[in-house]
Amino acid sequence: MRWKLKYQTSHEATVACLGGSSHIKKYREVLCLNIAVISVGKIKEKYLKLGIDEYSKRLSRYCKLNFIEVADEKAPENLSLAEEENVKNKEGENIIKNIKEGMYVVVLDLKGKMLASEELAQKLQDLGIQGNSSIAFVIGGSLGLSKSVIDRADYRLCFSPMTFPHQLMKLILLEQVYRGFRIIKGEPYHK
Repeated sequence: MRWKLKYQTSHEATVACLGGSSHIKKYREVLCLNIAVISVGKIKEKYLKLGIDEYSKRLSRYCKLNFIEVADEKAPENLSLAEEENVKNKEGENIIKNIKEGMYVVVLDLKGKMLASEELAQKLQDLGIQGNSSIAFVIGGSLGLSKSVIDRADYRLCFSPMTFPHQLMKLILLEQVYRGFRIIKGEPYHK
């Protein structure tokens, strides 16, 4: 069956089967997103890998999830500002190479907008309704993101004014995306 968007509101859309209006489904049942998590560096800690694997498995029933890990540049402790920018720019080039045409890009940035879990769920749902079926969440390295990556972003998201290790952010992001899909589907999830 092919489904066509019939009408939409800010919270819900209804789709009707082409060829007859007797088959109507709520949009929350057909939301299908491709989500890429583009991050700098590989996850080394076993406990983080286990958590990421668990949320990847949980998310598999809601979306297609893809991880892209770009190489992190060597960054000794005492870098000058120019050297820090150079590291961020090299990592940024690798990130941008992995952003496909048509992807809606969300960067995790301390200067981004903070959202409640319900607001993130609404953002994901709105993106799906608007036809943005391919979303890239970008997590920078230990020095952050280059200006070119931030400029490429369609949306800047902040999880907290606190700084977290970038490896841990991948797990936190996946948990929040999972929570968002549970909210979209109207499924219970502990608060």
